[in-house]
Amino acid sequence: MIKKIEYTEKQKKLAQYAKALGHPARIFILEKLAASSCCYSGDMAEEIPIARSTLSQHLKELKISGLIQGETEPPKIKYCINRENWNLAKKLFVEIFK
Repeated sequence: MIKKIEYTEKQKKLAQYAKALGHPARIFILEKLAASSCCYSGDMAEEIPIARSTLSQHLKELKISGLIQGETEPPKIKYCINRENWNLAKKLFVEIFK
């Protein structure tokens, strides 16, 4: 009989953050956002050599994870680091690598 594993909320959250960090383009995006207060997706599209649709998908994954947040200012979308979740992610990664 296989025993069912019950994962903690911390484990689930850390896995969600790790998944979001699992692509170099997303790391690039996070570094860009961390270096400035906010950034428009159109500006990022000029700095990273990927298709806009691919950039949008990466932004979506980061937003789903909670690491970034987006604010629509038609016709643009402004993205920023979600500081609360960013600090939680840092704390969880530090705890696991002790």
